[in-house]
Amino acid sequence: MKNGFLRIASVSPLHRVADVEYNTEQIINSIKELESKNVEIAVYPELAVTGYTCADLFHSSVVIKAAEKSIERLRSLSETLDIHVIIGVPRKEGTKLMNSAAFIHNGTVDFIDKTYLPNYNEFYEKRWFSAGRPENQRVFQSHGTTIGIEICEDLWSPVPPSCFLAMNGANVIFNLSASDAQIGKHNYLLSLIRQQSARCICAYAYSSAGFGESTTDLVFLPNTIICENGTILEANDNTDYTSAHTVISDIDIEALERDRMHNTTFHDCALNNECSDDGFTAEYNFNQDFSPEYRTVDAHPFVPPTDDLIDERCREIAAIQECGLASRLAAIGNPKIVIGISGGLDSTLALLVAVATMRKLGRALTDIIAITMPGFGTTDRTYDNALTLMKQLGVSMREIRIADAVNLHFRDIGHDARNHDVTYENSQARERTQILMDVANQVNGIVLGTGDLSELALGWATYNGDHMSMYGVNAGVPKTLVKFLVRHYANISNDEILKKALWDVIDTPISPELTPADEDGNIAQKTESLVGPYELNDFFLYYMLRYGFSPCRVFMLACKAFDGEYEPAVIKKWIRLFYRRFFSQQFKRSCLPDGPKVGSVCLSPRGDWRMPSDLTSALWLRDLETLL
Repeated sequence: MKNGFLRIASVSPLHRVADVEYNTEQIINSIKELESKNVEIAVYPELAVTGYTCADLFHSSVVIKAAEKSIERLRSLSETLDIHVIIGVPRKEGTKLMNSAAFIHNGTVDFIDKTYLPNYNEFYEKRWFSAGRPENQRVFQSHGTTIGIEICEDLWSPVPPSCFLAMNGANVIFNLSASDAQIGKHNYLLSLIRQQSARCICAYAYSSAGFGESTTDLVFLPNTIICENGTILEANDNTDYTSAHTVISDIDIEALERDRMHNTTFHDCALNNECSDDGFTAEYNFNQDFSPEYRTVDAHPFVPPTDDLIDERCREIAAIQECGLASRLAAIGNPKIVIGISGGLDSTLALLVAVATMRKLGRALTDIIAITMPGFGTTDRTYDNALTLMKQLGVSMREIRIADAVNLHFRDIGHDARNHDVTYENSQARERTQILMDVANQVNGIVLGTGDLSELALGWATYNGDHMSMYGVNAGVPKTLVKFLVRHYANISNDEILKKALWDVIDTPISPELTPADEDGNIAQKTESLVGPYELNDFFLYYMLRYGFSPCRVFMLACKAFDGEYEPAVIKKWIRLFYRRFFSQQFKRSCLPDGPKVGSVCLSPRGDWRMPSDLTSALWLRDLETLL
């Protein structure tokens, strides 16, 4: 295991029923190929040595002796190999015949017997085999982690053995199977594997027999599936049935162990079932030269990979935001909503949420007082978009220019307006917040905050300025997802003028517009040139908070995810700034307004993230300095 990753494979080789020598040759060829690819553990189908459909031939001494010789041959081979393999075999134990998994490793063989033997419909396993005893299930150490083994029907039982194997420390479960094909069964199988891997917070590798099994009454399609904590990482096309199938994946053992450590229910369940998961713990030594070759690292972990899934995610988030706002309004007497509109992404999303909420509540949209407050850096593009949004959505519109008030404030505090420093910028942000708060008092309303999760992580908000509101509707939404939510509202709108404005908001460079525009009237102050690309910052944020990974590991994953898009030196520059800002800006998050949680990463000081405001980032920055 390197950098906390374990390379595993699921294999469904070509085979012939009862042709043990042929089947063994196919398995050996596969093992040697996987060894060359640095696979550490591989699983093969149930009864792979003999074939699953031998029927009464399982009680033939010829078949049993051939199977014993096959396992001995594989055991001898394993003495010279690093790879560990799990292979299905019929095994005689006294007067009983067991349906077993042979765990072959470093010249040693351990056997695990199938616990639950199907004996209904097309299955007659109790005719040939005896059931293994549940208490004989055990875990094994392999390549720096803990693994467990179950066989086919075990997974389909009400309480699969893998539940107890996981609670006894198994991070990876291997399932050897021979499951016939039926209409709808494959999708059900995928759902079963996803749920079991998520419930057990483990990886799950499934291998099922395919082409070569007897088709007297049944058809077997090959299935090789690798799942991790509810997500299918790899799965073969089982309609391609005439060839052998192999899938390989790098399993993130460190992520699994972190989730188990974080999930106290997992430990309570283990305790209640007299299991112990506190024996073996892997050691993770960072190797800068290693990258998980057999694993896709999503560059945008907050954004689903397809348009259909994005639309589904956006509908869910919109419902959460709207329900949260509606509940808050109802709890405090249904006040009006006051919101500042800049023509940027975040305020646009907050306005869209407010409008959708008021419509569902049956309230007048004029109860939303939307205020645009042009300042020194406001461009015609964002100003025009702000006006269009307010007009087309039918809310109450107000325009309050802040230049005179801010210049008066500069004179009061003795600040030179030609000095475009942090005082110049923050004075504008605080003036806007003062206006919103005072108007809210005027109309018996609340100020709706617009800041998003990514800005909270970076502290990219003016303290007691745009940092403050009565309810932060975007507080749980990362910047990379905000644009897709705005796109979602644009796609469901029948107003072509509004739709055009929303798409232009999406295309507008992200900026607080607190310094003057350039000589052509375009945005000069671009946020991502100051704090780094938001897609990088959201990547860093996700893997730091969701899994607690070290900066070096986050950097390694980022280099893989953004290969060809950002050079490692660029990623290192921005990840260092991310950690510095994240730790130095906790004081802003410690007094964060209420807002709805929408995903697995949240920075609410009352919920998911609690951290002292004066914590130093030295330990994390020193970790980064180990990079060349």
